[in-house]
Amino acid sequence: MATRGRPREFDVEEALDRAIEVFWRQGYGGTSLTDLTEAMGVSRPSLYAAFGNKEETFKRAVDRYAEIDMAYVTEALAEPTALEVARRFLFDNVEAVTTPGRPPGCLSIQGGLAAGPEDAEIVRFLADRRSGGEARLAERFARARAVGDLASDEDPADLAKYLNTVSAGLAVQAAAGAPRDALHRVAERALRAFPGTPTP
Repeated sequence: MATRGRPREFDVEEALDRAIEVFWRQGYGGTSLTDLTEAMGVSRPSLYAAFGNKEETFKRAVDRYAEIDMAYVTEALAEPTALEVARRFLFDNVEAVTTPGRPPGCLSIQGGLAAGPEDAEIVRFLADRRSGGEARLAERFARARAVGDLASDEDPADLAKYLNTVSAGLAVQAAAGAPRDALHRVAERALRAFPGTPTP
C-alpha cells in the first residue's frame, strides 16, 4: 500500500502573501532564502517542496500579486469607452500603489530593481508580464477604434505604451513617497493627452 505524503505544514497562499511583502520591499536580488523562510514561517525543505526554489517562489508571488493587487486592470478593460478605460486604469493604479498596509509602489517594477546579471531570467519574466498587460490594453483600444470610439488614425499600441509608461512612473513616485492626492493630479494631467478628453 502506497504511503501518503505528509500534509503541508503551512497555508500556501498565506506564505505567498508574506513572500510578496519581502520581495516588494527588498527586490528579488536583495532577498535571500533566509529572508523568505523567516518571513513565510517555513523551513527550506518545505519551501523547496512547495515552490521549487527562490525563482519559482518569486514567480508564484508575482502571479498572486497580479491576481489580488492588479485585479483593477481587468475591471478597467471592461469600461465602455477607451477614455473610461484609461481613466480607471490610471486612477485605480494610483489606489493600488498607495494602498495602506502595503508597501508603496508596484511589485512587478520594484521586484526587479535590485536584480543583477545573474537574475536575467527574472528581469525577462517581469518584462514579459508588463508586456502582456500592455498587449491587453492595446487589444482593447483596437476594438475601440474598430467601433469608432477612437479615431482611425490613433495607434492602439502607442496608447497602451503611453498608459503603461505613466502607470510605471506613478508606481516609482509612490515608492519614493509621493502622496496619493499628488499622484491623482498627475494621472489627471496625463489623461489630458488621451484621445477624447474634453478640452477645459
